[in-house]
Amino acid sequence: MSKEMLEAFDTLEKTKGIKKEVIVDAIKAALVAAYKKNYNQAQNVEVDFDERTGNFKVMAVKTVVDEVQDDRLEVSLKDALAINGAYEVGDEIRFEVTPKNFGRISAQTAKQVIMQRLREAERNNIIDEYSQYEDELITGTVERRDNRFVYVKIGNVEAVMSTHDQMPNETYNPQDKVRVLVTHVGSDSKGAQITVSRTAPDVVKRLFEQEVPEIYNGTVEIVSIAREAGDRTKIAVKSNDPNIDPVGTCVGQGGTRVQNVVNELGGENIDIVQYEDDPSDYIANALNPAEVIAVQFSDEDDEKSALVIVPDYQLSLAIGKKGQNVRLAARLTGYKIDIRPESEVEFVDEDKKNSTENKESDAETANDEVEATVNHDTSTSDNTEE
Repeated sequence: MSKEMLEAFDTLEKTKGIKKEVIVDAIKAALVAAYKKNYNQAQNVEVDFDERTGNFKVMAVKTVVDEVQDDRLEVSLKDALAINGAYEVGDEIRFEVTPKNFGRISAQTAKQVIMQRLREAERNNIIDEYSQYEDELITGTVERRDNRFVYVKIGNVEAVMSTHDQMPNETYNPQDKVRVLVTHVGSDSKGAQITVSRTAPDVVKRLFEQEVPEIYNGTVEIVSIAREAGDRTKIAVKSNDPNIDPVGTCVGQGGTRVQNVVNELGGENIDIVQYEDDPSDYIANALNPAEVIAVQFSDEDDEKSALVIVPDYQLSLAIGKKGQNVRLAARLTGYKIDIRPESEVEFVDEDKKNSTENKESDAETANDEVEATVNHDTSTSDNTEE
């Protein structure tokens, strides 16, 4: 080792962000491993590093004892006192055992361990730096693609976007700028791994946060998102300010806000519906643009299911193309939704039902009064005859 090695340490720290201490510790561990492996030594050894010269020394650590049992690990008190009169039993003494011909094999072993430590340190640096961007939108540059991934450069690292994270209506070419959601920052056997997505529901959420200040500051809240990327998305919003219309706020004047999001997603249709605490109203809103006559719920407490009644001419609209509208509404609300046309359901208007029941009750009361009167008159007539 030499001063050139020290300069290399400084370069790695500046270019890779890996501290010199990490590199030195990696080399120390490599030299200890190489010494024990290649020289068949099992003794306790350490490696000292001279920061001035850049040189390393292998030191055997021995414990001072009265009677030596293993000369690889122990030194007698007599020999220790010959070195320094202050030594006592139990003290540790370091002896230099650096081989003169450490050799090519030892150097290669050290190199392999050093490279491994450097990869680990670099991986940890990447994870530390990019974990702050997890679940956030970030702009990257497409580098290349293969059958499994699109590789996106974000900052100084390469992220991967798998097939299911790619929009079906988009083509990714090298040097294209693309806004992606960082979905995972972690590591595998090959090093740090960052995964990004264009299809995750939170992509829509982050885009609306950027377009709608009221969402960013919490005045308007996105409660739920159901998305079929590249085709259609439904989002449910509510306002924490009674004076603000959440749907209108998200749409924007002339539809500019929602249109900006649609453009970013390549023309993906977006339905914005108002969240309601009442499940009936919420489900009805979620099936927009279809008209809903009534929503009825199952009596079973353990199953969130709803029967939705719509006009016959609205049935196909409520279900949507290939069932998409009702499917997204179900995912948005968390309810299993069964849609039936009005003509197939025995639908009873509760107001009319109550009115009819009241009329029948009044009629029964009137009949009872008539019967009572007749019975009274009959009884009076009988008494008169007597």
